[in-house]
Amino acid sequence: MQEDRRALWYLKKIPLLKHLSPEELAELADSVSLEEARRRRVIYMPGDPGDAVYFVNGGRVKISRVTPDGKELTLAYRGPGELFGELCMLDGAPRQEMAEAMENALVTQMERDQFETLVRSHAGLGFHLAKTLCQRRRELEGRVEDLVFKDVNAKLAELLLSLCDDYGVDDSRGTLVAVKITHQEMANLIGSTRETVSLTLSQFKRKGLISTEGRKVIITDREGLNALI
Repeated sequence: MQEDRRALWYLKKIPLLKHLSPEELAELADSVSLEEARRRRVIYMPGDPGDAVYFVNGGRVKISRVTPDGKELTLAYRGPGELFGELCMLDGAPRQEMAEAMENALVTQMERDQFETLVRSHAGLGFHLAKTLCQRRRELEGRVEDLVFKDVNAKLAELLLSLCDDYGVDDSRGTLVAVKITHQEMANLIGSTRETVSLTLSQFKRKGLISTEGRKVIITDREGLNALI
């Protein structure tokens, strides 16, 4: 019972489920499962059955693809309230991507059939899902365009500004990107190497565009970064 109440509390925080009545949410809480994923734990891998969708309740989850030669390309990060693993709903095919907790995370797992029933029976939820998928498609197309046509300076500057928009906290030094992200993670996001990212960040620091605080970045000149894009 206590676990059901905990699940219900988290379900109420998920924007996609705002169209459900209190009774429907309570019924849903009985059937979903909450999972605590420690940092670096793989939630699912390519080839795993596409039999569930997930919602992030806390922490951050990385969605990525791994090439046959072992290179990783990060597709997206999902944070609190966001859905991931949704592509399985369309065809039920095995996973093609990997989901990994980038910090200690809490996720809600919902069976694919149950989620599909919700989408079919709630027009508002279905429309919200369609908008989410459309937005993600646009973001992915933009990523592909960046990978093909932009140099590393432009790609890294755009990534930093995007992180600033998502996680930025203004202070006297500029805007602190309040999320820990390694140079390798940045490289995976922009299709580069850790060494190239480290070198480019050093150049940005010398130009006064950014400063660093441990693994966190402080944006000190947003206009300067924008000029590189």
